[in-house]
Amino acid sequence: MSDAQTSGAQAGGGPAVTVEAKPVVVTRAESADGPLSTQLRGLGLSVLLWPAFSVASAKQEPLEAALKAISQFDWIVFASRHAVAAVTERVTRPPKGLLVAAVGQATAQVLRQRGWTVELQPSEANAASLVAAFAARPVRGARVLFPASSRALPTIATGLRQLGAEVMQVEAYRTEGAALDVEECRSWIARDGIGAVTFASPSAVIELEQALGRADFERLLQGAKAVAIGPTTARELLNRGCTAVMAESATLHGLALTTYRLLQARH
Repeated sequence: MSDAQTSGAQAGGGPAVTVEAKPVVVTRAESADGPLSTQLRGLGLSVLLWPAFSVASAKQEPLEAALKAISQFDWIVFASRHAVAAVTERVTRPPKGLLVAAVGQATAQVLRQRGWTVELQPSEANAASLVAAFAARPVRGARVLFPASSRALPTIATGLRQLGAEVMQVEAYRTEGAALDVEECRSWIARDGIGAVTFASPSAVIELEQALGRADFERLLQGAKAVAIGPTTARELLNRGCTAVMAESATLHGLALTTYRLLQARH
């Protein structure tokens, strides 16, 4: 693991001492100065970057064709900041009359920063909560555009169709496995060197298990605490026999703070 992937505690804005000698693994796709890593280090924690997946551009034609017809839709639904980026790079402002729904505070925040008004944001940052929020609205016959990941779960599209909406799901970006230094990761696991592992999406759970192999993935989470950003991610871990600690809020800040308090309690 390179120096850029391993960072110690930083002074200024965080605790005066590191609360746990063992580092925290960040599995989301971000650089060493990414938002989650930066917040963890600001709290006095050491960080290891194990990006379990990478985000790549989707084929341009299907998304651009859908966006050319964006004025024909009643709603557009965003489930991640990556989908927001893919759309707003091509459409700077939504057409008049188009309503916007967002899953999670981070997604909604990026939309607002780019000048998009969010009409619907469920209190819980998961797909099922979004469908439940739509159920309280007259959506039968509404046309919904859903720019999604290549590995998007069917919850949103299926749920909205069951409510009577017409849903066009189009691939906005691709989620792919990242090239981890698996042998280095396994070295940390073998010596029980990890304090906690943060998961900010179900994709991170799926891809990390695939990269490490089932045996080493289970060994990792037997020795380290798993911290999940929300219920969908926690459910993906539970499906693999691991009970995760849920972030106090479904944001990167909530994920960092919960990880810090968890390790502080163990120290």
